[in-house]
Amino acid sequence: MSEKVKKRTLINDIASHLEVSIATVSLVLNGKAKQSRISDAVAQRVLAYVEEVGYKPNQLAKSLRTGKTHVIGLVVEDISNPFFATVAWMIEKQAFERGYRIIYCSTDNNTEKTRELISMFQEQHVDGYIIVPAESIEKQITGILRAHTPLVLFDRYLPDLPTNYIVVDGKRGTYEATQHLLAQGFSKIAFVTTDSLQIQMEERLQGYAMALAEHQLPQTVKRVAVTKDTNAIIADIQRFIQANAQCDAIIFSTNYLSIYGLEAISHLALRIPDDLAVISYDDHDLFRLYTPAITVIAQPVESIAKNVIDILLEELKHHSDKAPLPMQHVVLSPTLIVRKSSLRSAATAATGPKKAVASKK
Repeated sequence: MSEKVKKRTLINDIASHLEVSIATVSLVLNGKAKQSRISDAVAQRVLAYVEEVGYKPNQLAKSLRTGKTHVIGLVVEDISNPFFATVAWMIEKQAFERGYRIIYCSTDNNTEKTRELISMFQEQHVDGYIIVPAESIEKQITGILRAHTPLVLFDRYLPDLPTNYIVVDGKRGTYEATQHLLAQGFSKIAFVTTDSLQIQMEERLQGYAMALAEHQLPQTVKRVAVTKDTNAIIADIQRFIQANAQCDAIIFSTNYLSIYGLEAISHLALRIPDDLAVISYDDHDLFRLYTPAITVIAQPVESIAKNVIDILLEELKHHSDKAPLPMQHVVLSPTLIVRKSSLRSAATAATGPKKAVASKK
C-alpha cells in the first residue's frame, strides 16, 4: 500500500490550532508583530508552532501579494566553464545569504537561446537579472530597462545601452602578457581568438596589437570559428601553427581555446616553451597541473562576483524609488600569473627554437 501523502500545512491551519486570527499569524511571520501590537507571548507561540510543523509559506501567493519573488535570473555563456562556474557559485552564495535565490542557465553564446531565456525569466517575474550578453540582444536588454527591472551585466557590456556592468580590463591583460613575452626574448608572437566581435574579445586583441605596435612588430592573428566540433577547432589551430612556423610564442584569448591549442601543439610534437611559448587568458585547474605549467592572465573572480551582487541588491533595494540610481561601471584589473610556459630557457636563448611541425602519426 502506498504511503499517504502528507497534507500541506496552511496558514489558516496554524491560526485555527493556536486559536488566533489568520492576520495575526501573517503579521508575525512577516516580522510585523511589534508594530501591530501583538504580544511577545503570542508571537513566540506562533513562531514555535511554525517551526514544529515545518510550515513553508506559499511563495507564489506571497509574490503576488508583495510583488517580489526574491529570485534572480543569472544568464551566463557556459556554466561548465570554470570562470563562469566560479563566478556563478560566488554570486549564488552571496545572494542566498541576503535572502535571494538564483536560477541560472547557459546561453552557449547563442543569440536566439539568450532571447528565449530572458523571456522565460520575464514570465517568471524574477526580481532582477545578471546577464553575460550574447550578440544582438540589445532589444531584450532594452525591454528589461524599460520595465525598470534591476539589471547588471558582467564579463562584457553593450556600448550603446545604459546599463550597470562589471568587466575586466582585457586590453591591459593581453598588453602585459605580450610585453612579458617580449621581455623574455620572444618576438614572433601569435594571437588566437574567436571569430566573435564581442567587445571583450576585441579588447583582448587590441592589447596584444598595442604591445607589438610599440616595438614595431607585425601581428599574427587567427580567428577561430567556435563550433561544437572540438576536433575541427583543434585541427584549425593546428593548421594555423603549421602555417606560421616562424612564431615562437602564442597567446590564446580564452581558456577553452588554450585547451584546444595545447592539444594541437601536442599533435605537432612541439615543446613548450622551447619551441613555442604559451599564455592563456583565464586560468584553469589544468594549467597549474600541466607540464610545463601554463602562464595565465587571471581574472579576479571574487571581485567580479562581489561587485555584481552588491550592485544588483542595491538596485533591488531602491528600484521602487522615483529617482533611479546612477549607472555603475566597474572595470577590474587582471593579474598575469607567470609560470614556466612563457619563460625562455637558457638553452633556447642560446640556440634558438627547433621546431617539429609535422603532425604525429
